[in-house]
Amino acid sequence: MNYEKILTEIKPTNEESEIVHEIATEAIDYIDKISKKEDINVKTILVGSIAKDTWLSGNSDIDIFMCFPLNTDLSYLKEKGLFLGYECSKYMNGEAHEHYASHPYLTSHINGYDVDFVPCYNINHAEELKSAVDRTILHTNYIKKHLKDTQKNEVLLLKKFMSEVGTYGSEFKIGGFAGYLCEILILRYKTFEETLKAASNWKNKTIIDLEEYGTANLFSDSLIAIDPTDKNRNVGAALRKEKVAEFIIASRNFLNAEYKKKIEYFKNIKRKIKGNNIKEQFKDIIKQFKDRKTKIITISFDIPDVSSDSLHPQLKKTQQSITEKLEDNEFSVFKSDYWTDEENIGIFIFELNVYKQNKYYIHEGPKIWDKQAVENFLVAHNTNNINSNNINTNNTNSNNTNNFYNDDNSYYIIEDTIVLNKQREFKTAKEFIKSVLTEENIHVIKVGKNIKDLIISSYKINNIKKLLKDKDLGENNLNENPDFLNFLDDFLNPGQLLKR
Repeated sequence: MNYEKILTEIKPTNEESEIVHEIATEAIDYIDKISKKEDINVKTILVGSIAKDTWLSGNSDIDIFMCFPLNTDLSYLKEKGLFLGYECSKYMNGEAHEHYASHPYLTSHINGYDVDFVPCYNINHAEELKSAVDRTILHTNYIKKHLKDTQKNEVLLLKKFMSEVGTYGSEFKIGGFAGYLCEILILRYKTFEETLKAASNWKNKTIIDLEEYGTANLFSDSLIAIDPTDKNRNVGAALRKEKVAEFIIASRNFLNAEYKKKIEYFKNIKRKIKGNNIKEQFKDIIKQFKDRKTKIITISFDIPDVSSDSLHPQLKKTQQSITEKLEDNEFSVFKSDYWTDEENIGIFIFELNVYKQNKYYIHEGPKIWDKQAVENFLVAHNTNNINSNNINTNNTNSNNTNNFYNDDNSYYIIEDTIVLNKQREFKTAKEFIKSVLTEENIHVIKVGKNIKDLIISSYKINNIKKLLKDKDLGENNLNENPDFLNFLDDFLNPGQLLKR
């Protein structure tokens, strides 16, 4: 297949490339000037996909690394790194914000581009690693040395394909393939199409070991790609299983598609939301949810001012914990997920098969063979003394327990187990959630440390329709937010990105 037309659309133009490199060069020159003036021993370099010439048009984060000698004190590195970043941002009229990974770094918006100023240690091999960001230098140098010029286009095709099928991006909210991993795949399989052919036949725990280190036995991940700069690291470790599986299926679908369909894999899909404008799409979303005959609960709340890499794991952890507790209380969850704009609001969505419970549930006690355990159970639950008149020996289920069904303290037998009908504390999932999201009961769930107080103080429970019409959400305007509507579309129609 000829990819020239696609490449003209996804490769940075000469003008775009010139602007990006001009910004990078100016930033590096200024930091070198200030560091010399302030007697700061640092080497400033460009790293990442721009340095490797493997970046997609429109995705041009500029990574400037300030490399300090290995004997530099960490506190000094942090202080001077931020100082140099702020000085450069000020000089270039940027708008700067601090972020935190293994240590602080600065992101500045300069002339329409995001520039990351990252302090690190100037390492030459993995054994010298002192912070997680240091290895980026090794990765950049390795790819620049080994990736052929003709293979750079292959990397771009792979990145674009993965972007459109939803498997590209190593950040937590995606859990997909990192750019460095894409480059490793092209080094291993040579071309974009050969990579897809190989992936279509991958087995669980497929091994890619460019330098033949032979250390794959150290890992048990779905895809084991040994870092060519560090034999003890799997580049695929952070890759979620479903993203590997989705890439495999998308590869098979692409290879089996006709030419016209193949081209569509490099474009945004035609989404299943119907309507020519957002208001019509909003109505269609509501209709799709209504057709599912399930009950939807959403929890919206304010989010803290933390990095996205810190925020997303906390949101996921909390959403999954609430889901588990709903299940434990017999509110069957068909599906759940979370969404955030990463600035103001977080939203949990729970789609329930069972929203409302009956009044009672069966509470099991011990087997009747253990006399002491049975007596302890009866005492603990304040029941009458056991006798032949008040034990129902029906061996089927609680629907046949006659007069005992409405007596909280009456016990009966199911097979050889003594049981009670007990009143539920919560009749609806909403009651349960409202009880949990309080200062007294929040400990019941696993909740992200930075969102704990905010979710208690600001949460609101709605269904989808009320959420999208909620005027109190102010500037968020969820019913006019394309990203949120796309999230709902993916929630309703999972897997649509994988085929055309």
